[in-house]
Amino acid sequence: MIMHLPLPAPLGALNDLPCIIQAAILIAVTHFAVTVGKPLTALISLLAEFIFLSPPKIDVPLALSESSDDGVKGEPMSNPQLLIPSESDKVQCWDPSTLQHLGTAPAMGKEQVEALCAKAAKAQKSWSTTTYTQRRMVLRTIQKYILEHQEGICRVCARDSGKPKVDALLGEVMTTCEKIRCINVNGEEWLQKSYRPVGPMMMHKTAYVEYVPLGVLGVIAPWNYPFHNMLNHVISGLFSGNAVVSKVSEHTTWSASYFTRIVKAALEVHGHDSDVVQTLTGFGECGAALVNCSLVDKIIFTGSPAVGRKVMSGCAPNLKPCILELGGKDPMVFCDDVKIKDVVPWAMRGCFQNSGQNCCGVERLFVYESIQSKFLSAIVPKVKALRQGVPNAVCGNDGNVDCGAMIMPAQLDIIEALVNDAVEKGAKLHCGGKRNSSLKGQFFEPTVLSGLTSDMRISKEEVFGPVMCVITVPNDSDDECIRLVNACDFGLGSSVYSASQERGMRIGNAIKSGMFTVNDFGVNYLIQSLPFGGVKESGFGRFAGPEGLRACCLERSIVKDRIWGIRTAIPSQIDYPIEPTQGLPFTMSLMKLFYSESLLGKLMGIIGLIKNM
Repeated sequence: MIMHLPLPAPLGALNDLPCIIQAAILIAVTHFAVTVGKPLTALISLLAEFIFLSPPKIDVPLALSESSDDGVKGEPMSNPQLLIPSESDKVQCWDPSTLQHLGTAPAMGKEQVEALCAKAAKAQKSWSTTTYTQRRMVLRTIQKYILEHQEGICRVCARDSGKPKVDALLGEVMTTCEKIRCINVNGEEWLQKSYRPVGPMMMHKTAYVEYVPLGVLGVIAPWNYPFHNMLNHVISGLFSGNAVVSKVSEHTTWSASYFTRIVKAALEVHGHDSDVVQTLTGFGECGAALVNCSLVDKIIFTGSPAVGRKVMSGCAPNLKPCILELGGKDPMVFCDDVKIKDVVPWAMRGCFQNSGQNCCGVERLFVYESIQSKFLSAIVPKVKALRQGVPNAVCGNDGNVDCGAMIMPAQLDIIEALVNDAVEKGAKLHCGGKRNSSLKGQFFEPTVLSGLTSDMRISKEEVFGPVMCVITVPNDSDDECIRLVNACDFGLGSSVYSASQERGMRIGNAIKSGMFTVNDFGVNYLIQSLPFGGVKESGFGRFAGPEGLRACCLERSIVKDRIWGIRTAIPSQIDYPIEPTQGLPFTMSLMKLFYSESLLGKLMGIIGLIKNM
C-alpha cells in the first residue's frame, strides 16, 4: 500500500511516489533550507521550478575559426601593437600566442554607440516586466549551453587571450557558472523589499526599500577574461531587469561575437527581445561615447586607475553613477610557521594563473625571513619547470602548456621595464626576466625576483604578468609585515597563511583591502554571495553578492499607511499659521514624550501636550 504525505502545491506532482521517497525529499529539502537560511516554502517553490521547468537547448552557429583549432589560416601579424592607433576604422584581431590574424571588427563611433544604446533602452521596457522565473530560465539556458560546450568556449578564450584551456576553464567557465547558480538561487531574495523599522512617531506607517531596474547598464570590460568579464555583468544586469550594453576590449574583440550570440540565442528561444543585450567594439572613442550616452544609467568599469579616472570624469558632468574596479597589487603572506610544501602550490597558482593577468592575482609575496631561503629553494625549480607555449591543439601542445601569452602587446614592455628596474636596484633574478625568444607570440618567461625594496617601481606599480615578487619580512615580525603590506596604494584582495588561523586573522584584519582570505587564495570570487571590490587605487563600488546585484538597481524608499483609515495629521498647534503661544511648547512636549529616556520625562511630555491642546 502506498501512503502519501501532504506535500505543498509546488511538489504536488510527486504525490504518486511512495511515502518513504516523499519523506526523504522533504528531509533533504528541509536540511538544505536550514543550511542556506531560506524559508522552506520559498525553497520548495524554487526547487519545483528547477525540477519541472527544463531549459531548452539552443543552437549557436559557429564560424570555422571558432569551431576548430586549425580553422584560421591568416598570416601572422608582424607588429600587432602598431595596428591599434593606425586602423581607426576597424579593430584588428589576432591570437597573442601565434600572432595569427583572426579577423576584424568595426571600430564604433558615437552614432553607432547611441543607436545600439537606444535599441537596448527600448527592449528594456518589456524586459523589466518579466518575472524572476522567466529571467532564471534565460540564465539556465545559458548555463546549459556553457556546460555542453565547455571545451569550445575554452578554445575560443585561449585563441583570443592566449591562456591555457585549464586557466580558461577555471577563470572563465567555472566562475561564470557559479555566478549563474548563485544569482538563480539567491537573486530573487536579494531583490525583495527590505522592510525597515519606523520608530514610535511613525508607528502607524510601513516603510521599506524596493529595488527597481535602473534601465541601461553600460559595461566597459577588460581583456584578461573575455568570456567571464562580459557575461558577469550581463547575468546580474538581466536578472535585475536591466538592459546591458558592453564595450569589450580592443585586445579581445574576436571572441565577443560568439559570446554575444550565446546570450541572444537564450533570450530569443524564450521569446524575449535580444536587443536588451548589446556589444560594442572599438577603441577609446567607443568607450567615451558609452560613458557620455544619455540613455545609459550607470557605468561599470574594470581596468587601470588611469583610465578609471577618465571614466569617472566622463560620468561627472551628468552625475552618472559608476562602479570602478581598478586592479591591485594583492599580497600573499607566508608566516614563519607554515609548511613550505603546503604553500608552494598556492604561490604558483596565485602568481602564474592566466600568466599573472589577474586583477586579484598575487603581485607581492611576503615571506618571513626565517623560511625564505627554504621557500626559494622549493619554488624556483617549480617555476623553471613551467611549460610555456601556444595553448590550442593545432600546435600539438594541448594539455602541455602551463603558462600562456600576454594578451596586450604593450604589457611586454611594461613588465620588462619593471623587472629591469628592480634588478638594477639590487633585486635578485632567479629565473626568467625577459621575453621568450623561442616562441613567436607575446610571451614573457615565468620570473622569480627576491630582495625587493620599496624604492623599486615593481613594488608599487601593477605588473599584470608572470612575475613572482618575493619580499622579505624581517625578524619574522607580524607588525612589520602589516606595515610593508599596507605601504601600497592598491587594496583589492589579500591572503595570509599561518598554522594558527587566529594569527592569520589578526594579520588579515589589519590589512587595508576590500577582500581577505586566511589560508586560501582566490576563493572570495568563487563565493558569489560575497561582494567583490577594493579600496584606494583599486577603486570603489561592488559587484557580486547582494550588494552587487542591488547596485544594478535604484534603491527607492517607500512609506505607506499600515492600517486603512489611520493617517498622519498635522496638529492645529503647528499648522500654518502656527499658533504663537502653543506651537513651540507643544512641539517641545512632543519631543519629551518620544525621546526622553525616563518615565518622568515622558510623563512631563504628556502633561505638556495636554496643556497645549
